[in-house]
Amino acid sequence: MSRCERLLRAGLLLAGLIGPAAVQGASPAKAVPAKAAADSATPAKAAEEWRWLGVGRAATPAEVRAWDIDVRPDFKGLPKGSGTVARGQDVWESKCASCHGVFGESNQVFTPVIGGTTPADMKSGHVASLIKGADQRSTMMKLAHVSTLWDYINRAMPWTNPRTLSTEEVYAVTAYILNLADVVPTDFTLSDANMAEVQNKLPNRNGLTTSHGMWEVKGKPDVKAVACMKDCIPEPKITSSLPAFARPAHGNLAEQNRLVGPVRGVVTVAQAAPAAAPAAATPGAGMQALANKGACLSCHQVDRKVVGPGFNEIAAKYKGDAKAVELLAGKIKSGSQGVWGAVPMPAAMNLDESEIARLARWIMAGAPE
Repeated sequence: MSRCERLLRAGLLLAGLIGPAAVQGASPAKAVPAKAAADSATPAKAAEEWRWLGVGRAATPAEVRAWDIDVRPDFKGLPKGSGTVARGQDVWESKCASCHGVFGESNQVFTPVIGGTTPADMKSGHVASLIKGADQRSTMMKLAHVSTLWDYINRAMPWTNPRTLSTEEVYAVTAYILNLADVVPTDFTLSDANMAEVQNKLPNRNGLTTSHGMWEVKGKPDVKAVACMKDCIPEPKITSSLPAFARPAHGNLAEQNRLVGPVRGVVTVAQAAPAAAPAAATPGAGMQALANKGACLSCHQVDRKVVGPGFNEIAAKYKGDAKAVELLAGKIKSGSQGVWGAVPMPAAMNLDESEIARLARWIMAGAPE
């Protein structure tokens, strides 16, 4: 019987729910508590409910070791082993570079691993660009313990197949990252024996701070601190968008992409809304402009087929169908394929629900001018 099970049964004994025999190890199915038997409809039901009390067992040492893989800042839990920078480069290029770049500088999938540190930072143990407020932060800028880097690679990398690196490969990849950051030389071999020495060279080894609300206050966690909401540093935004003045430099990109396929150009030049039609306007007043706004006229014309059928063909096909306007509006909104051929019609661009409904009614009316 495990220690946890003995404590549980002792508590149940004090509560009067089981007898002494159960605490000594008797089968729960035989030692049915008097109170449980009284509360149940039948003794058999009480036995069924309590026979699962002892289910389970203590984890074996091997099972605990399989889960107990964390490495502490004091290097407790670090397995024996070693890895060279050269070996780390081979592993990196085959399993890591696709996400992090060959030199750990890529910002395409994840934020960079390397960058933002200087030789002066390695002397002081404080990354100066963090103090000044860097626009981009890399892993090496924030790393305060080599054990954290080793532990994360060991438990979570590669991203698509974690826990598949050997101990030697983890040491090697860690060494390669440290070499990219100029912390260790190219011919360096990282091991459990010298990791503490490497720790003393990290650029941000002295960068941890206790000046935040969740640190200990008089021996207890400060869980009632009021967050400071003034003089906040703006959150950096990583983006590839152009500033407003440069966006229309090449015209309206929405009009320069193919209308067939998944890619759509963003609207970079605002289009003026069509002027409201006068009260006595003809039925088709403004509808050509609306069809052009939705990019419909690139593939359709009123009286002839271009890529797709003419509007008059569509009106003729669905003439007399009471649900034609609703059906057509759905196709304009969501796109369609297969009714008039193999070329798909993409969803209408830049049109709201009311404009799509107006366009569908106009087409089914024969697209009058």
